[in-house]
Amino acid sequence: MSGKKYSDAVKKFDRDAQFTPTEALAKVKSMANAKFDETVEIAMRLGVDPRKAEQMVRGTVALPSGTGKDVRVAVFASGEAAEAARAAGAEFVGAEDLAAEIEKGNMNFDVAIATPDLMPLVGRLGRVLGPRGLMPNPKTGTVTHDVARAVAEFKGGKVEYRTDRYGNVHVPLGKVSFEPEALEANFRAVIDELQRAKPAAAKGRYLRKITVCSTMGPGVKVDPSRLRPELPTG
Repeated sequence: MSGKKYSDAVKKFDRDAQFTPTEALAKVKSMANAKFDETVEIAMRLGVDPRKAEQMVRGTVALPSGTGKDVRVAVFASGEAAEAARAAGAEFVGAEDLAAEIEKGNMNFDVAIATPDLMPLVGRLGRVLGPRGLMPNPKTGTVTHDVARAVAEFKGGKVEYRTDRYGNVHVPLGKVSFEPEALEANFRAVIDELQRAKPAAAKGRYLRKITVCSTMGPGVKVDPSRLRPELPTG
């Protein structure tokens, strides 16, 4: 989006105002005018100290409306598991050969999954996969014996989330072209999942700031106290 389009969008609303999820997502859709189908994302500041292991918030959430993105999956597996991964639609399947490709810098995938027996091999790729957030992990269901199920879930709208060093979590909610109800269903799924994953050690208000935006658009603030009556924010 050009600078003028962005500044025009910003003028359309009070940047400091807080909205209900429905209102905020409607504003994001109305201000998205790039020439491509922008991704809608939610960013949340959580009341946690991510430097403490017990307050690290990490996991996966299944977006009921999907992501609107064609998710490419790499699977470290051999034998029957490799065949199952291919049958489930994984784009890249292998063991030593897949590791060699990744070491060369060929990483044209969005999710990496591995069977437990191949984790020693995958561990050698930590320097490459780790910084990109692609390292398979049992907590996110990406280290599993049932690779076919994992492939299907991630292609069907399952996404990973984790707090960054500042306690922020970013999760895609779909595309601007989605119906408002579809975006809101994904929004609710993310909020519900983060509430479920709240660490026992987290003190004070948990959902501190919530913002939604499109790829090229300004952020719109969501009022944490107006998510919905039955959902506590503390």
